[in-house]
Amino acid sequence: MYFLLFSSNRLFCVPFLIPSFFICLFLLFVHDRPFHACCQARGPKKHMKRLAAPHHWMLSKMGGVYAPRPSTGPHKLRECVPLVVLLRNRLKYALTRREVIMIVMQRLVKIDGKVRTDANYPAGFMDVFQIERTNESFRLLYDSKGRFVLHRVSKEEANVKLLRIKSKAVGGKAMIGKNPFLNGRAGSIPYITTHDGRTIRYPDPNINIHDTVKFDFVENKIIETYKFVPGNLAMIIRGNNVGRVGTIVSHEHHQASYDIIHLKDTRGNEFSTRLQNVFIIGNGNTASISLPKNKGVRISVIEEREKRLEKAAAPAKKA
Repeated sequence: MYFLLFSSNRLFCVPFLIPSFFICLFLLFVHDRPFHACCQARGPKKHMKRLAAPHHWMLSKMGGVYAPRPSTGPHKLRECVPLVVLLRNRLKYALTRREVIMIVMQRLVKIDGKVRTDANYPAGFMDVFQIERTNESFRLLYDSKGRFVLHRVSKEEANVKLLRIKSKAVGGKAMIGKNPFLNGRAGSIPYITTHDGRTIRYPDPNINIHDTVKFDFVENKIIETYKFVPGNLAMIIRGNNVGRVGTIVSHEHHQASYDIIHLKDTRGNEFSTRLQNVFIIGNGNTASISLPKNKGVRISVIEEREKRLEKAAAPAKKA
């Protein structure tokens, strides 16, 4: 019994009973391509094709083969925007990547009050993007269509951001430090972790997972807490309803599955999503930060078309 082995320009017949070890050696020395060309590269990936980039970056399909791959940082790859996209594609302060590198290497760009010199640094939801030379501050939020938008904020609002609590625990000495005045378990330090990778020690005991805190990153302290309870205002940060803002109506608990949160926006439209997708942004119906255009209310395609036609017809009437 025989089976066939194919190379780029040869056809071989090899007895079926030959051990697999010898077959591998045979392929290694006979095949035209070098062996190392068939192996995967080691280490983290360093490239990203433009078609594989997240759609909310809004990069043109024909603008080149590759897109800037975000560096590792506090936000996930699919939930962030690299600085080069913000400076070049959104704000138009640069024409090329080389010009973006010149800008950031002059230490002109700050994220949450810290200078960032990496052109691929990942800026994510609720991050404050500042350029002191132009005296501009922006907050990275989602619009009602689920795309990242640079929302201009005032100087007072540029010092604070909202943080969603991801975990709450008591750390060991090797992990988070130890209270030198207490021994044993009593000396362990309580802490919380947030959605942007921060670890805050000695938080208010009333703060729980899924709550939101208003954090002043200049003075490095928590100003206010917003509880995850029905009646509070929230923004959706993942899923099909990303970017929508509504008031929490109810909380469905499902054992061994995902909890479902039901919300209602200011127009009375009801929608639901998973618990992990909800980000509290204020107590009651009042948002603690300013919101971008449409205030998180998603309109239909027909309504959007009518608004666009009205806007186009307005200059014609004036003329």
